Amino acid sequence: MAFELLPGDTPHPAMTLSTQYGGFHAKGSWVDLVPASWVPYVQLCRLSPPAGLFLIYFPPVFGVLHAAATHHRPLSEVLYACAVLLCASFFGNNAAHAWNDIVDAPIDARIERTRTRPIPRGTISPTSALLFALTQLLGLLATLHLFLPPQNNLNPNNVVATPLLAATPAILASVYYPYAKRHTHLPQVVLGFCLTWSTMVGGCAVGIAAPWRGASERWLLAGCILWVVIFDTVYAHQDVVDDVRVGVKSTAVLLRGGRARARAVLWLLLGAMVMALVQAGRCAAFGWPYYVLSVGGGVVSVGAMVARVDLQDPASCWSWFSKGFWLTGLVISGGLLVEYATVLCREW
Repeated sequence: MAFELLPGDTPHPAMTLSTQYGGFHAKGSWVDLVPASWVPYVQLCRLSPPAGLFLIYFPPVFGVLHAAATHHRPLSEVLYACAVLLCASFFGNNAAHAWNDIVDAPIDARIERTRTRPIPRGTISPTSALLFALTQLLGLLATLHLFLPPQNNLNPNNVVATPLLAATPAILASVYYPYAKRHTHLPQVVLGFCLTWSTMVGGCAVGIAAPWRGASERWLLAGCILWVVIFDTVYAHQDVVDDVRVGVKSTAVLLRGGRARARAVLWLLLGAMVMALVQAGRCAAFGWPYYVLSVGGGVVSVGAMVARVDLQDPASCWSWFSKGFWLTGLVISGGLLVEYATVLCREW
């Protein structure tokens, strides 16, 4: 096993790099408390830190709060949907990361940061990882089917609008995503769709029939996709040198050749994200709290990362990716939550 630490050893620089979702975790974290046999699966699922999990969870929460504010859904239904979707996001996160690592194992073994992930280093076999991914997928499907059944929908005769079937496009895109890195320099766009189509699932979870038909919902989806593209482009800069060497494609590889060029594109993407969020608010007739918190907060939080991240320093890219997305997710949620709270106050 690569980079095996003994008591008293000083971590090798490559091991420090591997804690950036490379297959190890920082000592002293909660992972040290779980049984040793579970640790490789925690690492496989990128649960420490849980950035990937909450990048998956934030979009359906956006969808729930947006639908609740625009369709006046009861508070109990909103809280229930958010709780169930957290469970679904957990299973979805595990399944997606396991599948990604199965497909990417030959490439991960050739990249410094990722060659210590559980499959390349041999602590989980590809067969075990595939069985694990299938169980997690079944957990996701069961959660959506059993706890968000179609009879909860405002249009129960429209089976297409059930949360389970609404999630199908994201599931299929997630199956393709690992291969996108071989086919296109824009796998971040594919990933953006995988992670944020769940805004529509969130709407279905509180009984909205076919939320993708709404203009505001589509603009919200577009803004969220751009958010993911920005953050994952920063994340991909950790491996840009190795990716070029082994032939992996990404927006970071496409934009290589100078920090100024990549940063300029990130600013353009941020501008497009803001325009999409503004249009989402305009189409839904949201008030000033949404524009201050969701739009203004998004500009500040993502803009701070774009302005300050050092795209040539993997540690800087990792720090902004693993910590910076929290603020953006919270401010967008906050603006939608205030809009919903305003609706509740009027009804009370």
